[in-house]
Amino acid sequence: MATKSLRSSGQISKRSLAAFAGKRDPLLQCLAPRLSRSMATETQLPQTAIYNPFTPTILRRPPPPVPNVLATVYSFPYMEPLRFTEYPANQLHLPLRRDILHRAVIYEANVHRGMRTANTKWRSEVHGSGHKIRAQKGTGRARLGDKKSPMLKGGGVAFGPKPRDMSTKLPRKIYDLAWRTALSYRYRRGELIVVQKVEDIENEDSRFMKQIMQWNHWGKGDARSLIVTRRVMPKLFKALNGSKEQPGCGQHGIVKEEADIDVKDLLELGRVVIEKRSLDAILREHSSDLNMRVPSAVRR
Repeated sequence: MATKSLRSSGQISKRSLAAFAGKRDPLLQCLAPRLSRSMATETQLPQTAIYNPFTPTILRRPPPPVPNVLATVYSFPYMEPLRFTEYPANQLHLPLRRDILHRAVIYEANVHRGMRTANTKWRSEVHGSGHKIRAQKGTGRARLGDKKSPMLKGGGVAFGPKPRDMSTKLPRKIYDLAWRTALSYRYRRGELIVVQKVEDIENEDSRFMKQIMQWNHWGKGDARSLIVTRRVMPKLFKALNGSKEQPGCGQHGIVKEEADIDVKDLLELGRVVIEKRSLDAILREHSSDLNMRVPSAVRR
């Protein structure tokens, strides 16, 4: 009888729960649609874009276009115009920065000074005994130590020169900017003459080169000129720079190889006559400060 009563009570409880579930509270019926909706809006990602949580927010994009400037290419030595060529404005049309040019010239001068080799001996480096020469007191004379004292002949040198490196440091980007600033200064003043190719002259006589310099107004009366070539040309270098047998016409200008010039050479004389391929090589070598790609806050 007890088992039958338990079974009947379980059936009654199940029926009561089903009846309670069938009857809903009016308040819950009003709030159920609002509470059952998720707060997040579902959307589908485009199939072409692959989401990567490690993708940086700041990406790189190409820089804005840089305007170009024109330069006339001449023939050497008769200076006939051949064609126009274009260069970016951030290479040949930069504003004058005297502070950067000054730092570059000082840096080059210190590099040329190099290592100082003068060396003198201090008293500890001089060979000799460390015995005290005379007593400290009682002689009526000045106090004196050993014979290696700087006050005695044959002793050490006080505050003498020692080997040291005279070179200084300059950031590469600032030095490259100084190169292009010097070339831009010459270009803006019309003192940068680009020639197609410098050929070696037929006659190594200095009088022939003197006539060329005076005819093109490059000589002594026009503040002299610097000629920059890609390689060494024996006759041209001998006629202009001179040699032991021939004095040359250095009073009208000098000629140097591309690898031997620096920022000071570009600013020292009245004008610069340079081969186009040498100019292209210099601009290509000294362009480390140009940021080819700028940051962008646009995600791919």
